[in-house]
Amino acid sequence: MNDGYPIEEKLKSKTTIDLLFSEGKSVSKYPLRLVYIPIDKNVEGKIKMGVSVSKKYFKKAVDRNYYKRVLRETYRLNKTLLLDNLNQKYAFMFFYQTKDRLTYQEINEKTISVFEKFRMLIQSENMNTTNKKELL
Repeated sequence: MNDGYPIEEKLKSKTTIDLLFSEGKSVSKYPLRLVYIPIDKNVEGKIKMGVSVSKKYFKKAVDRNYYKRVLRETYRLNKTLLLDNLNQKYAFMFFYQTKDRLTYQEINEKTISVFEKFRMLIQSENMNTTNKKELL
């Protein structure tokens, strides 16, 4: 599997980003938060991912850019946890929400736990919808 972060996976659509903030559900593991929504089947790629670091916590752009690079890298290395378990296409926004300066290893561990938590949530939702269909 390709472990890159190709342009097809980058979240750039303003309407999708607006939908994420208005209707998205979230999963978090301090200090990371993953907001997600299902997207249209005709969108290219299985995942659309964006990252964000708050200006409130990091005033200098160089610091925000560093943590955005770290978030993108941890996503790139661990995205198979997401891709292997998805039945439909999703848009994600990945947030770093603290002023604490965590190391790369700590952020990577938190990323894995957030992705695992999302995977468990999606699996439970899929089981619930399957059970509802069986009852009908």
